[in-house]
Amino acid sequence: MKIVIPGGSGQVGTVLARAFHQGGHDVSVLSRTPATKPWRTVAWDGDTLGDWVAEFEGADAIVNLTGQSVNCRYNDHNRRVIKDSRVKSTRVVGDAIAQAWKPPRVWLQASTATIYAHRFDAPNDEATGVIDGSEPNAPDTWRFSIDVATSWERALNESPAPNTRKVLMRSAIVMNPDPGSPFSTLLQLVKLGLGGAAGDGRQYMSWIHDQDFANAVLWLIEHEELEGPVNLAAPNPLTNAEFMRVLRSAWGMPFGLPATEWMLELGAFILQSETELILKSRRVVPARLLQSGFAFQFPTWADAARELCKRVRGNGNR
Repeated sequence: MKIVIPGGSGQVGTVLARAFHQGGHDVSVLSRTPATKPWRTVAWDGDTLGDWVAEFEGADAIVNLTGQSVNCRYNDHNRRVIKDSRVKSTRVVGDAIAQAWKPPRVWLQASTATIYAHRFDAPNDEATGVIDGSEPNAPDTWRFSIDVATSWERALNESPAPNTRKVLMRSAIVMNPDPGSPFSTLLQLVKLGLGGAAGDGRQYMSWIHDQDFANAVLWLIEHEELEGPVNLAAPNPLTNAEFMRVLRSAWGMPFGLPATEWMLELGAFILQSETELILKSRRVVPARLLQSGFAFQFPTWADAARELCKRVRGNGNR
């Protein structure tokens, strides 16, 4: 297949481009900073139409992942950049599809599991999940994240692409062992003996193994009955305390010091990040994927963590 990945030069885009390229597909990555890769990379600015639109002609799938990293402080400037980078790029992708002579068969648009409310009582699926942001005592940063997610999805839904199927990928954290990835960061804490519970540890963590993520995206491309919101998350979310315990066990670390909420706030300030990425409860399940027949290779965190740790050690890291 011919697959185009706008914004595909980051961690998640590299996971997909690598998997698609190894699978024999024709892959194009649109990037603000094109680099030499085994697949084709094409320059774009994520905002205006340009020569890159030629990539869309006759494409089987567009997988738009464009968006400024949320691993920053949510000040006014960063909030504007985070939201604009998602909404504007989605609109320009829609414009490119609308003017194509032979438009892509499917448009897969990145979204986020963060769109669902902070909750402990029940998991969020596509049909019954709560999208709110007005939870009791919810910080302003949490409400901002849901505003970004809903605006992002609205931009897709409003784009004129009548002959292209649209899918909203509400993705959990993609776990892969590449340097700088979320998994790499969590494993580093474990190695340092700091991999205990964050806060009270009750908040749920939703995640997906990188191989399952790539396979799920291909599944969405190939299954024409799937459109609209689809949760891309392993079917077994677990609490932060249990998640970290399992990761420590997979690495062979017998202990992990916990971090209180004030410690996390201080650390986030020093690292210029936000505690929402750690403390918000994301309890998301992939109901539509499972109902469509998709089978996860790594449905449980224990199996996924062991495989990821094995790959880290296979790369010579201890």
